[in-house]
This record gives sequence, C-alpha cells and structure tokens, in this order.
Amino acid sequence: MSSPAIRSVVFDIGWVFVRLKYRPLLELLRSRGVEADELHPVLARAALEEHESGRLSGRELLERLAALAPDPVSVEELYAHWIDMFELEPEMVELAHRLSESHRVYQLSNIGDLHWAHLSREYRFHRIGHGALPSYLAGVMKPHAGIYAEAERRFELEPAATVFIDDRDDNIAAARGRGWHGIVHGGYQSTVRALRGLGVAC
Repeated sequence: MSSPAIRSVVFDIGWVFVRLKYRPLLELLRSRGVEADELHPVLARAALEEHESGRLSGRELLERLAALAPDPVSVEELYAHWIDMFELEPEMVELAHRLSESHRVYQLSNIGDLHWAHLSREYRFHRIGHGALPSYLAGVMKPHAGIYAEAERRFELEPAATVFIDDRDDNIAAARGRGWHGIVHGGYQSTVRALRGLGVAC
C-alpha cells in the first residue's frame, strides 16, 4: 500500500528561517569578565533549557546571564543583544508562504518568549503558515517526543502525511520515530529537492 500524500509541512525556525549570530552577545559577556570561547556553555549555565521549556521567563534568563558577569552588565543591554542575533533566510520564508497555498504549514521550534515575540514583531513569523508551536508554550523541547505529540494534537497532524524540516539530525530522528517524514535542512536547494522527492510541488 502506498504512503499517503504529504499534507502538512512543519518547519523549524533557527538555521532554517533565520541564521543566528552569536558573536556580539558573546563578546559583550566576555567584555564584562565572562570567560568563554562559545556562547552555548554560558547559556546552559543560565538555564537556557528551562527558558525554552517555558519554566523561566526571558527576563529571568537575562538576569541569570547578568549574574554570571564579574563586571556589571544591565538586563537592558543584554536584551538588545539577545534579540539582535537573527539574519533572515528570505528564500525559506517565501517557500513556507508558497507551500501554505497548497499544504498545511506549521512551525515547531525550540525558542523562548523574547525571541518569539521579536520574530513575530519584526518578521511577522506568527503569520507564516497555519500555526506555530514554540517550545516555551509546549513546555518541552525537541527532540523530546512530547513536543511532537503536542504538535500532532494541536494541529491534527497525520504523521505519515507530515514532513518536518529541521537542521539537526537528532530532531529529525525523533520526528521519524513518530512516523513523520523528515528532511535535514542544509540549504534552500537541497530542501526543495527533498520535498519534491516526497511529491511536494514547490
């Protein structure tokens, strides 16, 4: 028996719709005495996972970041750098808008309240497709099965008729584990080819 046609296309946000520029925030923290070669270990110390799971507000995250700095840094200064780290991928956003004319299109992303509010305000991400499930509202992050289950419930997804586009192998593996199709995003052209391989006209 053949597989059902793809009816729903679910997009990640980071490194799919936007690139992330971490360096300015890292340099700010280093200028205030935080010793780090990369930003992610610093964010982990400030409980980023708690933030992106909705258990820690954006302001609380920034307050924790400020507390890590030996020299004073204001929450307002951190906020300015926190939201100013995105570079839009217009081809991917346009692809999502185009697909929404023939498919159900959704967003599923590990993201906190401040970033989601900024992307909605500046780039109208809340207007892309037919719905979004940020992890801070789901209360759980990819690749935990719970966020995919919540997306299925909220968006009435049929796993075999759903394809997920994400830049991380582990997130795609988790989606495939629930019966979704998956595309590891490496760029616009390769993702379009993979969609066409699944019978999605784009």
